[in-house]
Amino acid sequence: MTNNAVCPGRESSLHSAIKKWYFLEGDKLEYKVDNFIVDLVRGDLLVEIQIANFSVIKPKLLSLLNDHKVRLVYPIPKEKWIVHKSMTTGETYGRRRSPKKGRLSDLFSELVRIPSLLSKGNFSIEVLMVEVEEVWCDDGRGSWRRKGASIEDKKLIRVFERRIFERKADFLKALPEDLPDPFSNKNLAKSLGIPVNQSRKMTYVLRKIGAITLVGKSGNQMLFARILEQKPDVF
Repeated sequence: MTNNAVCPGRESSLHSAIKKWYFLEGDKLEYKVDNFIVDLVRGDLLVEIQIANFSVIKPKLLSLLNDHKVRLVYPIPKEKWIVHKSMTTGETYGRRRSPKKGRLSDLFSELVRIPSLLSKGNFSIEVLMVEVEEVWCDDGRGSWRRKGASIEDKKLIRVFERRIFERKADFLKALPEDLPDPFSNKNLAKSLGIPVNQSRKMTYVLRKIGAITLVGKSGNQMLFARILEQKPDVF
């Protein structure tokens, strides 16, 4: 059983809710393109919504990117509420705010799965910072971290903000302004208040797309510098 286990027969509503929120008049929902069903088509732009695990959608994106512009929409729960549901009665109880708060740096934990896609000029990513409600099903089959509860559903409450990443400069804006030049993974982790292993994912992705470069070492710490590009600023 994975950490994202859900109760049998149920599917998260978060994906559907984001699709409806994103929709504009003239868009096409669940539209067939090539051999795939695409979440949303807006003119010549194909939009795919992925809640987690970019590895799952990577083959589909690679195929579509051969002939189309593709945007991957990824929600990050900036605020999250937890609601428990009894398997016996079906009643919900105990709504509480989760202490865990998502942040923009969480994006890079997924981008490490698809670094090759970021080199394609017709690919972009849109991050939605959202408030969600998770319904935990007390079925005893979920993660030990949730004391056996499975995630039955995820519901969208609201969207706080949205950011599009399509150029190297967009990704560089994810770095804090107070970073020294050059900077280490420890510098980045301290500035953002994240674990060092997460800052390593950020620098890995930024190096892969050519937004930063390795310029040396200080002791056992690698040092990086931003690459300030001239136009055109594309991957």
